[in-house]
Amino acid sequence: MMRLVWRQIIGHPVRSLLTVGAVLVGVFLLCLLRSVVTALNAGVDAASSVRLMVQSSVSLFVSLPISYQARIAQVEGVQAVAKWQWFGGYYQDPSNFFGQFAVDPVQQFEVYPEIELPAEQKQRFLERRNSCIVGDQLFEQFKDEWQIGGTIPMIGALFPHPDGADTAWEFELAGVYHSSSGALDNRTLFFQWDYFEKTADIEECGVFVLKVAPGADVTRIMAEIDALYENGPQKVRTTTEKEFQRQFVTMLGAVPLFVSWIGGGAALAILLACVNTMLMAARQQVHDVGILKALGFTDAATFRLMLAQSLSLCCLGGASGVLLALATEGYLVGVLGTFFPGYTIEPQTVALGFGAALAMGLVAGLLPAAQSARLNCVQALRGA
Repeated sequence: MMRLVWRQIIGHPVRSLLTVGAVLVGVFLLCLLRSVVTALNAGVDAASSVRLMVQSSVSLFVSLPISYQARIAQVEGVQAVAKWQWFGGYYQDPSNFFGQFAVDPVQQFEVYPEIELPAEQKQRFLERRNSCIVGDQLFEQFKDEWQIGGTIPMIGALFPHPDGADTAWEFELAGVYHSSSGALDNRTLFFQWDYFEKTADIEECGVFVLKVAPGADVTRIMAEIDALYENGPQKVRTTTEKEFQRQFVTMLGAVPLFVSWIGGGAALAILLACVNTMLMAARQQVHDVGILKALGFTDAATFRLMLAQSLSLCCLGGASGVLLALATEGYLVGVLGTFFPGYTIEPQTVALGFGAALAMGLVAGLLPAAQSARLNCVQALRGA
């Protein structure tokens, strides 16, 4: 039977190629948009249960006095406290957007044990006051311009250099890290808090990141920290890392849902086009159906033959769409990674792509197959 299926497909190359191409585009877009939604939720899903975030109760954009760090560290059950401050600068051009944070280097490694960094690079970062480390995906983007031991000049948009707004902050690249957890992306630059504090003459911090001791009561710690500054000078709000990550997704409003609907709409449009194509194919093959039935093909065999055509075209297009999504994953990580650092084609997305193609093939082929199966030999030959 498959020989007959492929002869029909090859016998109408333009129609077959257009159908395969349409399904390819639909499945590719479905995989792409689904992966974007997955990337948006990656930080939430990968959040650690032993990390807490302390921020201003007013807004994430309101800083906290760095003096808070010592008192927070004294709360029972808090194992380590690290300062994080968004730098908001850019490399060479404002379009080169990526995350940059001033951090406590020692506490950073304690709070985020998932940071993987060669020992000598880690030591270099700890020892050199103006040093920085970058994620491997970010390093890959600028590998022709950056090198270990070299200098990365950053223009401080939020924190201009004291020597002038056009003067670059110069960070020595101490190492390239890899995060094994989606809670910390691999497209960020971290530099020493001490260098930032002394140069910018600042005594405030954006967020404190806490590591909770094993077995400690997280709810009690959150309540106790919030109570410390109930009366100021700056009230705080302590949240779990999962809730903190969720804030950023929430800031996008209905974007994840909107993106999902776009993917579903594209798939539905392709499905309708496939149904129309298979109905046309069935009309063109009426004479062939008559001949097959004259040769002894049953209604069931005719039904399977027409359905197999639809499934073959859609599955071929679906497989091509999934392969295209996988083939472009590396490129799209570079393009989309700044805004969607967790972008990846997961096995569930691959399965969704194949499942969508299979569903298209079944739905698009059922009606034409049923119409062909109902034809008797004389009707089919007359309809030629």
